[in-house]
Parts: sequence; C-alpha cells; structure tokens
Amino acid sequence: MRASGRALLWTGVLVGLVACGGPQPPEPGDAAAADGAPASKLDISLPSVTVSGDESAQVVEAWTPPEVPIDDDTDRAALRRQAEAALRRGDLYEDAEAAAPIYLALVRSDGDDRLARDGLRRTTAAVLAAADRALDAAAIDPQSGALAQAVALAAVARALATDDAKVRELQARVELARRAAALVHAGREDLRAGVLDGSGALGWFQEALALSPGHRDARQGLAAVESALIDRAQSAADAVEFDAAGRWLDQAASVRGDGAGAVADARARIEAQRARNIAGLRDAALRDLLRPNGLRDARVRLAEVLRIAHPGDPVAANLRERIDLVTYYGPFRPGQVFTDALADGSRGPQMVVVPHGGFRMGAEETDPLASDAEKPAHYVRFNRGFAMSLTEVTVAEFGRFVASAGARPRATRRGNSLVYDERSGNFVRRSGVDWRSGYDGRPAGPGDPVLHVSVRDAEAYAAWLSEQTGRHYRLPSEAEFEYAMRAGNPGRYPWGDAGVPPPDSGNFTGGNDMSPSGRTWNNAFVGYGDGYWGVAPAGRFKPNAWGLHDMAGNVAEWVADCWHASYKRAPADGAAWFNPGCRARVVRGGSWAGSPAQTRAAFRLRVDSDVTSARIGFRVVRGI
Repeated sequence: MRASGRALLWTGVLVGLVACGGPQPPEPGDAAAADGAPASKLDISLPSVTVSGDESAQVVEAWTPPEVPIDDDTDRAALRRQAEAALRRGDLYEDAEAAAPIYLALVRSDGDDRLARDGLRRTTAAVLAAADRALDAAAIDPQSGALAQAVALAAVARALATDDAKVRELQARVELARRAAALVHAGREDLRAGVLDGSGALGWFQEALALSPGHRDARQGLAAVESALIDRAQSAADAVEFDAAGRWLDQAASVRGDGAGAVADARARIEAQRARNIAGLRDAALRDLLRPNGLRDARVRLAEVLRIAHPGDPVAANLRERIDLVTYYGPFRPGQVFTDALADGSRGPQMVVVPHGGFRMGAEETDPLASDAEKPAHYVRFNRGFAMSLTEVTVAEFGRFVASAGARPRATRRGNSLVYDERSGNFVRRSGVDWRSGYDGRPAGPGDPVLHVSVRDAEAYAAWLSEQTGRHYRLPSEAEFEYAMRAGNPGRYPWGDAGVPPPDSGNFTGGNDMSPSGRTWNNAFVGYGDGYWGVAPAGRFKPNAWGLHDMAGNVAEWVADCWHASYKRAPADGAAWFNPGCRARVVRGGSWAGSPAQTRAAFRLRVDSDVTSARIGFRVVRGI
C-alpha cells in the first residue's frame, strides 16, 4: 500500500517534468520569431524540451516571458535604460517592465546588441542570486513561500541561460527542495492519518532528511512522529497494556538520536506507572489472603501482576511466593516448627511443616532386597503440605493423654507386652509391661519414644490431641511417612544408596553396637555404631533434610493404612489406603533392632492392630 503511495508521489513529479520547458523556438519555415522579429536576426539558442526517459533529469517549470514589442521604430537605448533601472530596483521578471523580459526581447531582436547581451548576463546573475536567497530562506522556513519563489526564479534562469552550469546547478537544487517538500507533505498527511511507521510518516520524513539533511520541517516531522508514538505508549499504559507501551517506546526511541531525552522521560514515567499498578495489585492480593475464601481473588490479581510485570520482577515473585504459601501451607512456611496449645495451657508435640510435592513411592525392580509388597513403584503427589511431629511421641506426651482422658491402653488392659530379654537375646512376652516401660521392660524415661502401644492406642492419642487443640491430628499415611523419611532422596536407603549410614544419622543395628552383656548383632551395618543397644531418647540423632528425627531408626512406627499385599490401585494423592474394620495394619521405618533390609526407605511390615512391642511406636501429623 505504501509503495503505491510513493509511486503516485513520483508520478506527480514526472508529470511536472514533461510539462516543463522554456520558450519554444519557431518551427523551421516560420516567417518570424516569437517576438515578431525576422528570423534571420535571431542569434541566441532558445530553451527547448527534451524528454530523454531518464527519471533523474532535473527540470523545473517553464517561464514564458511577458511580451515586449520591438520594431524598427523602437528606441532601443531607452529600453536598455529602462531595463537597467529595473535591474537596479530588483524587478527581474514579473512583468513586461522588468529587466529580464526587456533584455531578452532586445537580444532576440538583435543578437549583435552587445549592451543588451551584457544586461541579460547581469540579469541572469541577479536571478541566480535571488534564487539562492530564496532557497536559503526556504531551508530556514519551508512555510514562508520562499520555495515557490525559488521555483519561479529557476524557471526564469533556465529561460535566460539554458546551458549555463550555474543554472543547471540551481535546477538540481530546486528540484531537490521540491522533492523534499513533497516528502514532508506526504509525511504530514500520514501523520494526520495516524500512519506512523516506516511505511508511513516516519519513512517520508526520513527520506526527506536523506535528500536534504537538516530540513527543518522534516526534523519537526520526526519530532511529531516521536511525540505521537510516546502518546500511544502512554495510552497503552493507561489501558494497563505495558508490553504494548514498551513496543511503542522502542519505536519512538528509533526515530531520532536527539529524542532520547523525551523517550527516556516517558519510559521512566510509564515504568513508575507500571510499578504503582503492580504495588496496588499486590496490596489488594495480600488483603485477599486475609479474607476467608479470598485465595481465588488473590490468584486473579497475581495473574494480572504477572501479565504486566517484567520477567523476574521481585514484587511479582514475592506475591507468587506468598500465594503459594497460603495455597500449600496456609499460614505456615515449609520447614517451620510450631506447637499447638492444649486445653490446660501446656503445649502439644513439636511439629514441622513438610513441603508439598511428589515422589516415587515403593521399591524399584532393581532392588534385590525388595519384596512384592513394596511394588510396583508408583508416583505420589501431595498438592498441599502437612505438619509432622519432629520425633516419635514420647512417654511424657503420651502420659498427658492417659491422665487427661483416663485412657487404658491395650498393654495396660492386657497386662503384658513383648520386650527384649538380655539373657536369651530374644523378644519375649513379659507381664506388667505397658506404655510406661522401656524396650527391656524396665521403666522408660520421659523423653524416650513411647512403646508397647497398639495402633488403636496411637489413634486414640491423635483424637485426644485434636480435641485439646481444635486442630485435626492423625497418624500419617504410609505415603506421607515414606515421603517424609526420604526427604527428597530417591535412594534405596533414606540417606541414599550407600550401604552404611552416615555417622550420627540414627539408631540402627550397627556392627559396632554391643548389648550390656556383650552381645552383638548377627545382621547389622558393618562398621556402624550409634552407642545404643535399645531405644535412644527421641531426637537424639541428627534430623533429615526436612528437620525430622528418627524416621529410619530408633523405633518402627504405626501408620494409618490397612495392609495391602502390593501397591496395585494404591492412592496417588498420598491419602491413607484404609478399609473400615481391617485388622492387619502397616508399620513403617527401621528400628533399633531391625535388619539393614528393614531400614530401606520402601520397607513395610504387616502387623496385627492389637500388637504391642518394644520396637513399635508412632508419631502424628496435622493438616495445615
């Protein structure tokens, strides 16, 4: 479309070329010249039109000199004086009393009139000088009308001295000025029409400057294009379309080198506007997060922030993090440790927030120690974080439940439980053992993990804790337990694939451990020792990457799931796989008396729900 417009522009110029020319010579055979003088007296080369097909030819409009009658009775001397006086006044060509028409008529009527020819030469020089002044004036003020005067003077000069080099040079300058003026005019038309790019106003003004460097109107046109582009950028910013505003500003910056200041100011202004919009949306979103059910509105505002913000904007990143925290963790943060108050003013167990995410649960086919019950390995994802107690529930914590609820745990009612017998090196049932007892039947310390509790005792404790705190406590699901035990590690063991635990990582069956009577383990981690034969106080060893202690050792732990012989059709969302009325339950994690194979992250054990033992305890989780 724009190329067609340019073609029309240059077609108009060429039409002018064909129409141009000076006074035409008489046709051969004419009886008289154009001024009525005999043809035999003409001794001057008159201008003529030649159409060469060269579109670069520089031709201006023709000038037809006013008629000055001359015959045999004419007082030529008087005419020369009249012409000289007109030349001095600067009356060069406008009418029959001006210098150029008179001198031209005198020379045409008598080519030997030396004085007339000299006057014509001086008049031509005056016309050239006047044209130079007009071109200079037009360059200073293209709207002054000086260009039209220069065009007329160039036509006169061409009629007076067609082959003069200075006249040809003037013609070229006038034509260049006319072309630049036409380009500027086209640029203004497109500027008014709102066509600003390189195929519109910008292109026209740039072409004009290429022809005439420093052309005032072309430079002003570029400034106007730049200003219009800045206005468009501001309008886009006002419509909260900051990417579009940036594109308009980039175009404005490319218009002219000396416009960098205006564009930079506009860019700073629009960026400040962007920042205000983002800050307002952030503040509104944070208020939304404080309202019940305000999360959806906050996410809508976040989407708008991300749309208008630059990639990597710190305010947008912070808002996304805040919304993600509420989405996945409520009022908490991953890794945060907290306790809930009980009804009597004491505190519940310490809890740590486990991050949301996913993992591959179960044993891989490449694990030679895996059983069919640990397969198939499958992907589980938690769409929200949860809180898990830092350690196993301790004797002191369980004792508060028994005292407050008047509970009678299973071993207490039954009157016995399984304990380790140092004399035989075996596990035996012993009377008088319950939750207050240690692994060997002797009284347990208040900070030891509670033992000799059934899964229903553990569930009763979680229910009591929920009543006391007003929060929902429960046993972890099997998936939650393995996810938290791995803490992001996909290896065979919770610490990776190495066959020996890292130092001080837990209470395991180590080859360096020894019982009070000097016994050692037949099946143990070679070269490892933790200093304990039996249960260690809760939290004695280093936590894992998520801040949890004793997940893989010390005591095995009850989880909420019923026993299933494999993971076929197991939940993929991490929920407990529970069948009402089931008696066979799942125990997870290694213990102080478990083999290395039982310390693997995927190991799971089938245990009757009524079993109490010196190797099984539990911990709790809570929703957030």
